[in-house]
Amino acid sequence: MTIERRKLRWNGWGLVDAPDVLGDRAEGVWTWMSRALGVSPLPSTPAKELSDITLPPVLLDSHTLRKIESVLRAGRVTTDDYERAFHARGKSYLDLLHLRAGRLDTAPDAVVYPTSAEEVLALVRLAEAERIALIPFGGGSTVVGGVTAEPGKGHVAAVTVDTTLMNQVLEIDKESLIACVQSGIYGPQLEEALQAEGVTLGHYPQSFEFSTLGGWIAPRSAGQQSNKYGKAEHWVVATNLATPQGMWSTENFPGSAAGPQLTDLVVGSEGVLGIIADAVIRLHPAPEAKDYRGYVFMDFAAGVAATRDMMQAAVPTAMIRLSDAAETRSFRALYAGGAEPDAADQFCLMVVGLEGDRATVDTALERSRAVIERHGGMELGEGPGETWYRSRFATPYLRDPMMDRGLAVETLETATRWSNIINLHEVTSRAIADAMEANPGAPGARGIVMAHISHSYTDGASLYFMCTFVRDTAREVEQWLAIKRAASDAIVANGGTISHHHGVGTDHMPWIGSEKGPISTAILKAVKDQVDPTGILNPGKLIA
Repeated sequence: MTIERRKLRWNGWGLVDAPDVLGDRAEGVWTWMSRALGVSPLPSTPAKELSDITLPPVLLDSHTLRKIESVLRAGRVTTDDYERAFHARGKSYLDLLHLRAGRLDTAPDAVVYPTSAEEVLALVRLAEAERIALIPFGGGSTVVGGVTAEPGKGHVAAVTVDTTLMNQVLEIDKESLIACVQSGIYGPQLEEALQAEGVTLGHYPQSFEFSTLGGWIAPRSAGQQSNKYGKAEHWVVATNLATPQGMWSTENFPGSAAGPQLTDLVVGSEGVLGIIADAVIRLHPAPEAKDYRGYVFMDFAAGVAATRDMMQAAVPTAMIRLSDAAETRSFRALYAGGAEPDAADQFCLMVVGLEGDRATVDTALERSRAVIERHGGMELGEGPGETWYRSRFATPYLRDPMMDRGLAVETLETATRWSNIINLHEVTSRAIADAMEANPGAPGARGIVMAHISHSYTDGASLYFMCTFVRDTAREVEQWLAIKRAASDAIVANGGTISHHHGVGTDHMPWIGSEKGPISTAILKAVKDQVDPTGILNPGKLIA
């Protein structure tokens, strides 16, 4: 089973029948946000209805549409307005500004639903012959412009390839702990099939309910429990891609010294080198026990030191999530229905997640407690961990009602060495705050910057920033681009990667060249030219 598109919001997050994530806390939360952001009352800024929007004309003639239909099963090609609007963009704040305002000049000319690798390959070959750009699309949850439906130079049209009917688990090898799975399977469907066999991939990004296997591989995604289960580049064994040159099957061994392993080139390629049809993935035994609990530190630096020591001492955690003081205060207010903590409060919440067999979890609990206590952390018990775990996929549902009230909320992320974490956190937070102040949405309006560590290694960790501010509705795109540019410039200038797990898409293109350097950039372009000489695969993403 897949998710029928009309049950999902074309210009927002998740299900049309969205869950009420605030409940009886709503009035208190909106009052707190109004006070915290310096605007009262919160304005009403509803999104346009699709019926009030005129989509651009379809650039494919009936003859070409019939050719496309001839390589797919019946009923798998559509030029329906809803499908075109749904597939026009991803789910970033910038995407939603366009979608909610009805700026759909980038809508695909058609949407196609292949069901097999053979159909995808036939589609790619036809598209090359007809000069049609193909945009791979899984759940569409990208937040960096990774699925924007734009043709490249010399292309006559853009067609979005929705992979969600390619949703089968083809094989589970429990002896080797690997599985071969089609790329369009959604997270819940994949885990249901795996856990029925007593195994798991363990990949749970915040978008888990509405994202797909191929959509995780394409940007080198990280799940919330990546400390144990790894990022996409750690659990992908092999991939099978459709390219204009034919099917490209990468190496499929537990290890090999037969030259550079090109599987790693595919993970993070964002659809520009081929459309992922299926992949071989590494599995783990389904965990027998889980333990998620909270701790509090007097300041962010103490929590960073404890996180580093747990990673370098090889304490087997599934997750260490350390919120800075601003995020801790904001989420306390959110869960308390708007009861605002003291602005001077510098307490930082840490949630530690442990998964595995009972003995491993018990031992890891003792070891993590000891490290945390050594750095002055105090245990809060299982309550904070259970609250986080229960609501871990629900937070994105807050964005639509915030945008309905004239507010903006967006995230960006990076990674750096432990020796640079504190500096990068401070510099980037300040850059975002200064940019929000320089681009206010209303007189006297303020912004909030918050951050957390959520993916850790022995040598460093990710930093995940979130900012919320009042929208300047007269120039909301320019307002956000100024904030995003300031944050990205600060990250790159201070030793961070432009992205830890969101990818490049269109949004990070201005910074990817300086990060890669001229030789690596030339190598990527050479590979692109070899497998896709006419540039039909996801033009304008990753590679200029």
